[in-house]
Amino acid sequence: MLKKKIEVSWNLKPLFSSDNDPSINKKRKEVKTISYKFINKWKSREDFLKKPEMLKEALYEYGLWAKDYGANTKELYYFSLLESKDQDNPKIKAAYNLAHDFALKIQNDIQFFELKLAKIDASLQKKFLTFADLLPLKHFLEKLFLKSKYLLTDPEEKIINLKTAPALGNWVRMTQAFLSKEEAEVVTDKGKVNQNFSEIIALMNNKNKVIRDSAAKAFNKILLKHLDVAENELNSVLQNKKVDDELRGYQRPDQERHIADDIDTKVVDALVKSVSSHFDIPKRFYKLKTKLLGLPKLEYHERNVEYGKLEKRYLFSDAVTLINKVLLSLDREFAEIFEGFITTGKIDVYPKKGKRSGAFADYGLISHPTYILLNFTGQLEDVRTFAHELGHGINFELVKKTQNALNFGTPISVTEVASTFFEDFVLQELERQADDKLRLAIMVKKLDDDVSTIFRQIAFYNFEWELHNKFREKGYLSKEEIGKIFQKHMASYMGPSVEQSEGSQNWWVYVSHFRYFFYVYSYASGLLISKSLQASVKKDAKFVVKLKDFLSAGLSESPENTFAKLAVDIADKSFWEKGISEVENLLSETEKLAKKLGKI
Repeated sequence: MLKKKIEVSWNLKPLFSSDNDPSINKKRKEVKTISYKFINKWKSREDFLKKPEMLKEALYEYGLWAKDYGANTKELYYFSLLESKDQDNPKIKAAYNLAHDFALKIQNDIQFFELKLAKIDASLQKKFLTFADLLPLKHFLEKLFLKSKYLLTDPEEKIINLKTAPALGNWVRMTQAFLSKEEAEVVTDKGKVNQNFSEIIALMNNKNKVIRDSAAKAFNKILLKHLDVAENELNSVLQNKKVDDELRGYQRPDQERHIADDIDTKVVDALVKSVSSHFDIPKRFYKLKTKLLGLPKLEYHERNVEYGKLEKRYLFSDAVTLINKVLLSLDREFAEIFEGFITTGKIDVYPKKGKRSGAFADYGLISHPTYILLNFTGQLEDVRTFAHELGHGINFELVKKTQNALNFGTPISVTEVASTFFEDFVLQELERQADDKLRLAIMVKKLDDDVSTIFRQIAFYNFEWELHNKFREKGYLSKEEIGKIFQKHMASYMGPSVEQSEGSQNWWVYVSHFRYFFYVYSYASGLLISKSLQASVKKDAKFVVKLKDFLSAGLSESPENTFAKLAVDIADKSFWEKGISEVENLLSETEKLAKKLGKI
């Protein structure tokens, strides 16, 4: 049982007491002083590029800077969190922009260090990588050496950094802000009520067709309202990406993502090819779901409508109790980290007008607290999302305990393993307590999640691939062209049982993933890998020790190496096939149970 009161709003006082806190300026001066102390000491020196013992000294000081004063400053982190809760507040926007500009100036002035390191003579690289005192940062150096061919000169990198906000960040934040402040009158179980954007999204999964259709109509109307702006926004984002890729010499639109994620392009290609070749599985699932729901076809927004008696609405305290039970059964440290999140104001729970839709877990520097944002409306899906983001949070906290500042963080391919691992165990706990009727409903829910996480995300990846290549071929894509490409790839995995309903061609407008380029593969890879880890934990509870080591690795090793320690070979194409076959097996079991119960 939890010992302390559950908090449902962020307590940002560990960062600053308010947006007027005088210590904000004090901290900014401190960051500037420490940063330029390092810059002035090392910028004109070359000895650390030739002598491993001097590099050790430089990296030690760089690590201290990264721990408490890094370019992702406390001020920037604080105002980014504030803005996510109040996206229509001009005062917060202004403060965020000032914090961003300050942090960017620091980043620009200190980036010489990593740029110089990346260009260390190839003949000396092995000497640095095998120097005993540098072994804890071996992979940090390996990644820099790998990126060196794509890095520009210091002045050119400064220009790239300076244009990122107006050419990418401001565009994306604008679209998200427009959507977040929308409200519409929709039908609910309490009659016609004004609902905010996140609440409308949740209502599209309501079991009452009148309610979900009303929500879908409102949702599509909102997207249509902002469609012209989104067309210009996305084209600007695509053009910026094209320019950057050409300047750096990337051969493919997704190559930068793979290098940033520390993963081999061949691994991602094998994953995408394997999943795409099994789109018959989601098509078969949606055919089953139409029969279970007694519908001739599913409209686009009805894909994830709950089947069976999963109508229970969860209080946030119910979700806390359920997740806490699952974590305790796995490992007490997981539960202790969870208790820290929910009793110290590290989770912002409920939706409101102006709040960013969706959910995330975020961190600043290794010395900053992790915060989780939810838009909890009481549905089972919200419980699953809670478990998913908590998985990220636990991952980040374990890395903080074991890694230095330069190894802090997680490759996306690893991060999504943690999140999908925990959400799956929560659903399995519900299934364990169920009779056949409820078990069928939960199995369908599980398939909903598996299809969305694996097959839908790879369809998203394929959409992005064609989107970037079409843009580079044509120079500009109209909203109609973007919509056609989007529907093409959604139909590719949904099949004939799901109607590409009017309005669905515009759903790319609100999917922020597409503005951050090609990271959606990691949801699919993460779930497929986590299925392997779940099987290992079920077979031997002591495997959790290895799992915690894996979740604590941070950026200290490549994902391929960290997975290899768990006997997972992500370079083996057959590995992905095994994970996909587990989804197919679940589908077969669900079909059998549905027949047994006379539902189909």
